[in-house]
Amino acid sequence: MMPSAGHPTSPPPALTSPSLSPNLMQSGPSFTATDRPFQGAILTRSRWCAVMGVLLLLSVILAMLCLQLGTQYIALGHILTLLWSAVVGTSNEPDALRTTGVILLQVRLPRVLLGFLVGSCLAAVGVSLQALLRNPLADPYVLGVSSGAALGVAIAVLFGIGTTVLALSLLPVCGFAGSLVALFVIYRMAASYERLPIHSVLLAGVILNAIFSALIMFITSIMEPNRSFGMMAWLMGSLTAPAYPVLIALSAYLLVGLVLLGKHVRVLNILALGEEPARSLGINTERTKRVIFLLSALMTGAVVSFSGMIGFIGMIIPHAVRLVVGADHRLLLPASTLVGGMFLMVADTMARTLFVPSEVPVGVITALAGGPFFVYLLVWRKDRLA
Repeated sequence: MMPSAGHPTSPPPALTSPSLSPNLMQSGPSFTATDRPFQGAILTRSRWCAVMGVLLLLSVILAMLCLQLGTQYIALGHILTLLWSAVVGTSNEPDALRTTGVILLQVRLPRVLLGFLVGSCLAAVGVSLQALLRNPLADPYVLGVSSGAALGVAIAVLFGIGTTVLALSLLPVCGFAGSLVALFVIYRMAASYERLPIHSVLLAGVILNAIFSALIMFITSIMEPNRSFGMMAWLMGSLTAPAYPVLIALSAYLLVGLVLLGKHVRVLNILALGEEPARSLGINTERTKRVIFLLSALMTGAVVSFSGMIGFIGMIIPHAVRLVVGADHRLLLPASTLVGGMFLMVADTMARTLFVPSEVPVGVITALAGGPFFVYLLVWRKDRLA
């Protein structure tokens, strides 16, 4: 499955080729052969389709379940009726369903779709960064881009943009601008001559996270109490139902990012083994790192602008999926994308239903799930993190 040294950009092999041989898996510093439950499994087309088919079906089932649950329970039959009416453009539903239709179509459905989008992108970026950094503890937030996006939104709210009519369109723009600033600063801090060392990227991300977090806390402390409370809730991670035009635009943007990441699955397989094997096979590792770094930063910045600081998804989902389906990124990346979307849909449903009428920030749910898993990685699987 690896490209030859003379043809690094040759077309991808068929899915009937083996994923990663045991010898190559053992040579990697983080992803060893013992991480795979089926060490002799070959990624065939039928296996790929079977895994993705099961995950797609499970995604639909969980989405329907999330649409049912809330402060008002909606039966599955009513959901299907209202969705069909919305698709065909009819409005002949009974009066008893009109209020339910508003709850479903204007609040619950866009929120569930947003949760799936955010979770999918965070998981996909986590897969890419873990292969790039060769460490299962890597997370989209390790770059500091999420803190940059949060700082951009905090500055916008401080100057009153969050109370204007254009808040829905300007706040994401401000968050995206903050992520771009963070990306530029990290890149300049990490760049050394014409190379981009991985340890420098990690160190720059940690430093920038600390600086941006301090600035966000300072801005929050000088805000008016009402704004400060809203900002703290947003920083803990929250999903609010967006308008459909905004949701469509965000979906198109993130879909492009996912497709571009998907084009690098073969290179990610090689980078997971180390940079020296990749260079010996003719891979331009520096250019690949820059591209994946840029895509990860831009996608994370866009997601944080809409959802706030939702952590651990980019770390726990790729690692858990890798234990089940193996380390071949041709399957790992799309499978983690679907599992991440499902995970955040369920977590958001728990956040808005467990303590009705109060609502817990979804970032709290993901942290409660990810924290113990993080400890598990550090204590019981520390031999895999070297």
